[in-house]
Amino acid sequence: MFIEIKDKKKKELFISIFHILKNSSSQINATFDNNICHIQGMDKSHICLFDLILKDKWFCSFNVLSKIDLSFDSNMFYSIISTKSDEQNLIIKNNDNDDFLNIELITNGPKKCDYDKYFTMQLMEYDYEEMSIPNTDYDVELSLPAKKVNDMLSQLNNFGNDLNIICNEECVDFKTKGSSGEMRVNIPIDDMTSYSIVEGEEVNLVYSLQYISKMCITNKLSSDINFYLSNECPMKINYDLGDESLLTFYIAPKLMDD
Repeated sequence: MFIEIKDKKKKELFISIFHILKNSSSQINATFDNNICHIQGMDKSHICLFDLILKDKWFCSFNVLSKIDLSFDSNMFYSIISTKSDEQNLIIKNNDNDDFLNIELITNGPKKCDYDKYFTMQLMEYDYEEMSIPNTDYDVELSLPAKKVNDMLSQLNNFGNDLNIICNEECVDFKTKGSSGEMRVNIPIDDMTSYSIVEGEEVNLVYSLQYISKMCITNKLSSDINFYLSNECPMKINYDLGDESLLTFYIAPKLMDD
């Protein structure tokens, strides 16, 4: 297996992806096939499911001769790739399905602002059974600027632990409250990148604010974050990474107090 990322924006995207994933699970299982890299997993509390699809054309080079599953420490992997400088290409290799992942950060072109770096990372045993995710028709679909979502969640975290999302045809509210106070953010429908709701429907759901914040910790993945909500199923948060590649999170709602 040999994959390489040269594009500056995609190198930053790749690092940002694992910045988020390491906060969801300390162990990652990645499946590489002839035209796709697929990573799926759950946090240890089984509240959040993540699903990452990177197509072969997302990479500069993607050479996988046969299907292979590799499991590794997500924190260590992130620590390695985050040492990359702007001029360095990111290369990931696994030779003959051995027990190590080789990662190289190689300077692109004659300009040499940093030393080339070579890492060998021990692979792990990780028993994860991949889940099949059904297609779902959601009651609400909304898209918000990633920077505004990031700032809003950071402020809401100062006032409570739970996030109450209320959506109807007139308004969208994000609310939280704690022992010392409460905060409500009213999001004008005209201020959203896009918004749709089933006619006559209202969605009123509560989620862990901590988990939502983990999924939206960076605004580097895409300019907008897409939210999909329904009273009957987990919320979906979706990032369009380009080239038919996606990062998706699913989070179960909390039971509301009567």
